[in-house]
Amino acid sequence: MESHYVLSLLFRQARRQDVPAIVAMLADDPLGAKREGDPNDERYLAAFDRIDADPHDELIVAERDGKVVGTMQLTYLAGLSRLGAERCQIEAVRVAASTRGQGLGRKMIAWAIDRARTRGCAMVQLTSDKSRTDAHRFYDGLGFTASHVGYKLKLD
Repeated sequence: MESHYVLSLLFRQARRQDVPAIVAMLADDPLGAKREGDPNDERYLAAFDRIDADPHDELIVAERDGKVVGTMQLTYLAGLSRLGAERCQIEAVRVAASTRGQGLGRKMIAWAIDRARTRGCAMVQLTSDKSRTDAHRFYDGLGFTASHVGYKLKLD
């Protein structure tokens, strides 16, 4: 995947050395703080290696001045519905605390939608925890529709 510059930001595929910065962003909110661990835990690197090796997964970072300031994971899902159309699932969207409120999240989602469209996806979808009401307003403002109810079952 080639790198793309968007309004002075670089959006690129994450590298192994980005993992601690990504994990730190995942942990930097009330929900993430409860579920994330030491950013240097080897399990994060193992997960990164699996994501990196899968052509249907892209772990993306937004970089400004050599510093990772945002992240998201794009997963391309094959399915039979909609005449076998592929979907892009956007997950784990995070913006570094130092960069929040500057429109980076909006630029990241726009980039992800363009990437999915270029790949030929028929739809972009995402989930957001019910407690993230600010995120819901953000996604509503970008044209997403809260069209489904999602369920999760935690496995121990």
